[in-house]
Amino acid sequence: MKIAIMQPYLFPYIGYFQLIKAVDVFVLLDNVSHIKKGWINRNRIIVNGNEYMFTIPLRNSSQNKMIRDIQVASDNKWKAKFFKTIEYGYKKAPYFKDTFPIICEIINDTESYLSRFIYNSLLLLNKYLKIDTTIIKSSSKYKNDNLKAEHKIIDICKKENADHYINPIGGLEFYDKQSFYDNGLKINFLRTKEIRYKQLCNYFIQNLSIIDVMMNNSPLAIGNMLEQYELI
Repeated sequence: MKIAIMQPYLFPYIGYFQLIKAVDVFVLLDNVSHIKKGWINRNRIIVNGNEYMFTIPLRNSSQNKMIRDIQVASDNKWKAKFFKTIEYGYKKAPYFKDTFPIICEIINDTESYLSRFIYNSLLLLNKYLKIDTTIIKSSSKYKNDNLKAEHKIIDICKKENADHYINPIGGLEFYDKQSFYDNGLKINFLRTKEIRYKQLCNYFIQNLSIIDVMMNNSPLAIGNMLEQYELI
């Protein structure tokens, strides 16, 4: 059984969804410390032909809190601004009419805790992308707040009876493969191949939010992109 474990990211890049599709169980790691200026509540899109970073405001966020305890800002004014930004940036995109309602449903979610908000968003996005992987929030099941780094990862793998752990390529220099092998786990790292498509700008910008991918490509085309990776 294949498993992947990642922090919850909002509207992440396509490599995140490749990882979800590549496994049987995908765990949202929300019982770890929140790191400011990460990807948990922001990402990149294109607005007026240029790269633009959007951010979902948080309520009393702190690096002393776990992700599971971080809340979305209660002031809903940011939602109207977000919708206007997306509409302004993508109203001429070929799949705007298909994608915009999904984004609206995600952002209009009344869930106040960010990790649950992102969990709900991934369920909707996976449905559109035809990904049927099981998603679990780590805080809802494993009771291993005391464990750190790969010890927490290995503990989750064991509790799910997984025998194959897959991590993004960025973890190649951080994880000791022997530790996984000693615990009966095969480990691989997913590297996204070069993916290009027509964007609403004069040059291609890699690894933008899945919003940009969905606005500019059909579900079938995205399905093909989700297979464009290799395991190292």
